[in-house]
This record gives sequence, C-alpha cells and structure tokens, in this order.
Amino acid sequence: MPATPPHIGYAATLEQFHPTEILELSAYAEQHGFGGVMAADRFQPWVPRQGEASFVWNVLSALGQTTAGDLGTGMTVPTFRWHPAMVAQASATLAAMYPGRHWLGIGSGEAIDEHITGTYWPETAERINRMFEAVELINKLFAASLAGRDTKHSGQFFKLESTRLWTMPETAPEILVATSGPVTAKRAGRTVDGIIVDGAPIDKIAGLLSRFDEGAREAGRKPGTKVLRLHLSWAPTREEAMMNALTEWPNGGMRFPRSDIRSPFEFEQLARLVRPEDFEGRMLVSENPDDHRAQIQRYLDLGFDRIYLHNVGRNQRDWIDLFARDVLPALTR
Repeated sequence: MPATPPHIGYAATLEQFHPTEILELSAYAEQHGFGGVMAADRFQPWVPRQGEASFVWNVLSALGQTTAGDLGTGMTVPTFRWHPAMVAQASATLAAMYPGRHWLGIGSGEAIDEHITGTYWPETAERINRMFEAVELINKLFAASLAGRDTKHSGQFFKLESTRLWTMPETAPEILVATSGPVTAKRAGRTVDGIIVDGAPIDKIAGLLSRFDEGAREAGRKPGTKVLRLHLSWAPTREEAMMNALTEWPNGGMRFPRSDIRSPFEFEQLARLVRPEDFEGRMLVSENPDDHRAQIQRYLDLGFDRIYLHNVGRNQRDWIDLFARDVLPALTR
C-alpha cells in the first residue's frame, strides 16, 4: 500500500511579518506544496525586533480568499482579552465563510498578550481551568446554535446570558487545545477534538500524545487530531541559521518559564541570556535540509496528523523553495 503524503502546513508568524506579506507568503507556500495555514492570536511580538502583531481573525479571513487549505488559530485565548462567546462568534463566522477549512486552536495564554486589559494574572492551574471552562461554554454555544436554540452558562469563571450564534456553519469547527503537560493532555483527550503541541522537545512529546489518547479512551471517544507547530532555523550556512535563531526567535532557546513576562522589551532583556547551545534539543538550527527532513519525519512517526512549519528567519521564500524541492517530497506517513 503506497504511503500517504503527510499534511505539512505553513505557520504564519504574525509577530514577524506585515499582514499583507503574510498573505503573499502563505499563498507562495501553498503553491509550493504546503497545505494549510495556522496563525497565533497575539497582541504583541515576543521581542521588539520581530516588529508586528496583526489581528489574527482579519488575517485568517483574508487568507480564506488567497489560499485553499485549512485555516487554524494556533492559538487563541478565550479567557482574558476575550470572553469565550466572542471567540465562538469569530470562529463560527470564519467556518461559515470557508466550510470545512477552519479549526479552532485554543491555549491558556501568556501574560505578554493577556495582561493588557489589566485583569489579574493567575497561576498556571487556574489558567488551565479557565481554558477548559471556556471550551465548555464554546461547545454549548456551537451545539445550541446548530440546533436553533438559545443557551446560557454560569460557571466559576464565566457567565453567558441566554443567547445563540446567529451565523453558523453546517458543522461546528473542530476545537483543539494546546498543551505542554501530561495532565492537560489527558484532560484534552476527554473533552476536545484534538491537541496542539508547540515546539516541545521530542523526548517528551510521545508521553503527551499517549496521555491524550488515554483520556479519549477513558471518555469513550475516538482519539482526536494531533497537530504540531514546529519551529526551525534554516539558512544557507549554519552561521546564518544560528544568527536568525538568536535574533529573530530567541524564545526558541529559552529554557525557563516565559508565561509571566509582560513586555517585549522585558523579553528582549531575558533573551540576551540565550546562547547557541540553548537551542539543542529544542529547535533545530541547521543549513542541511536532510537534518530538517529527518527531524520532521521523526515527528510524523510519533503520530502527528498535521505539522505546520515555522522557519524563524526572514528568508521565507528561499526556505519554501528549498523545502518544496528537498524536504516535503521525501516525507511519509
């Protein structure tokens, strides 16, 4: 039986590129064999040098016109800047505009984006609990709206008066939850349609996927979709690839928690501590396309259904050209 071509998409980094350039790059990637786009809902870049932070829902809506693949939020946070009902409305509208193409990726948030409204920034456990209650509320809204009725919610963190979403797709979008810990992964398996892993070291990922499947089985559910956003640095020389990693995406080498950092300028100061060796085991930095192909294949072999690639440098077109020729055709499921 012939191998099935894997789903390798383009991770559009709204932190690094102007939205009109994102549209051009995403279309260029699709023309060269990448399937689909994921983009994160950010209010600020990680470091000032990245220089952008456009509104994800506007960009995804425009991408629906300029590309033909799937459109995912990787990730949005329906718990601080956004009430879950607003995220549900944005997601339902996008799915209604582009049937079968949109999936809703949800995360528990980072202070750099979420603190801006001046609300209390809680510890990790509460952020995760808020996220899962938001998922519950969004699912309620999707289900009631598809049935043509109102719903309401009164929980520990959120309230919703009787209402519905008046614009809905025929089928509600898949909901995927981003996780980096085994407890959250298992809880996601019990409650949502899929899991998103973002740049975790490969040696811990198999455990996350296993706990996700375990949670699904315990809840009598079919194991859901497994998505990876993979950060990497390719350039024609290793020196250039490492310089891109250090200057454009130092967060890929940070070996300490970052969820409480509130400013790109504060993040920039901490990023000065990152050294080339800090990327080892966390983000591949290499000029050799075979190194990148082998790493992506290892993730596919772990069981990911979709992988979205982010090359951290500004050399996007050269990278897309190279990967279209030397990497994507050699990948298998």
